[in-house]
Amino acid sequence: MNKVALVTGAARGIGLATTELFLAAGWQVAMIDRDVPALDSAAAPLEGAHAFYCDVSDPGEVAQMVAQVTAHFGRIDALVNNAGVADFGPIEETDFQRWRTVMATNLDGPFLVTQACTPALRATKGAIVNIASISGLRASTLRVAYGTSKAAVIQLTKQQAAELGEYGIRANCVCPGPVRTKLAMAVHTQEIIDAYHDAIPLNRYGSEREIAEVIVFLCSEKASYVTGQVVAADGGFDSTGVGLPALRR
Repeated sequence: MNKVALVTGAARGIGLATTELFLAAGWQVAMIDRDVPALDSAAAPLEGAHAFYCDVSDPGEVAQMVAQVTAHFGRIDALVNNAGVADFGPIEETDFQRWRTVMATNLDGPFLVTQACTPALRATKGAIVNIASISGLRASTLRVAYGTSKAAVIQLTKQQAAELGEYGIRANCVCPGPVRTKLAMAVHTQEIIDAYHDAIPLNRYGSEREIAEVIVFLCSEKASYVTGQVVAADGGFDSTGVGLPALRR
């Protein structure tokens, strides 16, 4: 029987690239997103994938979605908590509603989906991969909510690894650095792009596929003794300290 991965935020970007890589490796994939048109469009051409609509910040929707996934596939072997939102701005302009909007998806989402999936993951001795960010490892301006949410995801991962390991469930975290997504390219000025290239030892953005490769590896049997780890897939960005004046405005 094919293994099944549940991937949140699967309609685009890293989530879609991860879905495609799982399918290429012979897995089946439950693609989760709240953007119905985008998810339908992404899932339509993918054999072995099935779309499920869910806002991961809503406990009721999460419970219903996981029940639908297990009813459809019969099992869950890997959970990739990828769904996230980015809302950047100065601390003084980040009101509580903006803070909660970010936390609801970026932190509450991985907590809720993992809780709902734990019985199925216990049955398969499965794997969890939470997607944080380089912003959870190193502080930067304009990211008080986003960076804090991602730092919390890192700690959540360690808590999951420490407690769920006795069931054979592994939990790891991937922290992408700057990735050449359509969204990033739409909002990054040339000055910011140049600054990132100068600050990253590999002198380039990563690709969605490169992040997906790390995620799928951590879900695979090749990583069977790896748990509680935080992997920065960032071209060496975390090793270089802070800087980037172009990102301070």
